[in-house]
Amino acid sequence: MIVLGVETSCDECAASVVENGTRILSEVVASQIEDHRPFYGVVPEIASRRHIETISRVVEQVLEEAKMKATEVDGLAVTYQPGLIGSLLVGLSFTKGLAFALEKPLVGVDHILAHLYAPHLETDISYPYIGLLVSGGHTVIARVEDFDTMRVLGTTIDDACGEAFDKVAKHYDMGFPGGAAIDRLSQNGSPQAFRFPWPSLHKGHHPFDLSYSGLKTAVVNQLDQFWNRDFEKSKENIAASFQGTAIDILVDRTVKAAGHTGLNRIVVGGGVAANSYLRKQLSGQPDLEVNFPSLRLCTDNAAMVAGLGYHMLRKGQRSELSLNACARVQGLRRLYP
Repeated sequence: MIVLGVETSCDECAASVVENGTRILSEVVASQIEDHRPFYGVVPEIASRRHIETISRVVEQVLEEAKMKATEVDGLAVTYQPGLIGSLLVGLSFTKGLAFALEKPLVGVDHILAHLYAPHLETDISYPYIGLLVSGGHTVIARVEDFDTMRVLGTTIDDACGEAFDKVAKHYDMGFPGGAAIDRLSQNGSPQAFRFPWPSLHKGHHPFDLSYSGLKTAVVNQLDQFWNRDFEKSKENIAASFQGTAIDILVDRTVKAAGHTGLNRIVVGGGVAANSYLRKQLSGQPDLEVNFPSLRLCTDNAAMVAGLGYHMLRKGQRSELSLNACARVQGLRRLYP
């Protein structure tokens, strides 16, 4: 089964043709980094307009690179939630129209589940496992039972991990995208220069929940309180200390979730999965099998959408043309019980 996938949940306009859920025949990504760089973040209005301008060309190119016609695909998959509503609507509307014109089955794909599927494109991974999705919009630790079933164990109660990276990078003019800039600067800094606090969650929160608002505030507004004056107050040291704390919190919660469930297999997805310190720290955990996607599959891409869509279509799942986009996941634990 050959599936054409489309992804426009944020600022990447992407399409991919995938065979049988794992064999990537072609993929194209139209990046908008330069459009958003002056603003140190994604501007929703600009993102949706750029999607409108590029989506037809991106889909035409991905089919050309796969050496096939649109009529030869067996089904279509498209991200419909969560994300920027304007961006989502461009991809969803285009793909629904294409599915209608081709008389091909359509399936709407959840962006969170797609990111956790990304490592499956390259590695044969058995279920169940602990899934860690960490990106600019989401930070989720879940027990993943199957490609379309997961139970959330912990999630951020405020800022996402990637969001904290972006805001710290913007405040100190470290560069854009923020996550990559901090990772790069930290290579020449010391994680001991600033001893930033870990979050202290109140009663009522799940033991694997996370919080990044306090850490972000400490780095941005209370830097001197945590400065070890044996070190220079440089961007490199700020980046290394912030990254070390942010990632250590993430690794701590993930490893504890694995121990709690008795699962020794971990799968990581999302933009922050490209972080070199996270890859090093989590992969170095004893007695745990950790699966990361390759760097190109960490960021938003359509191959993960098409791959997951294959399994959904094969299972008989179909979406009506009335399917609408949803910007936010309201109540992660209720949606993915």
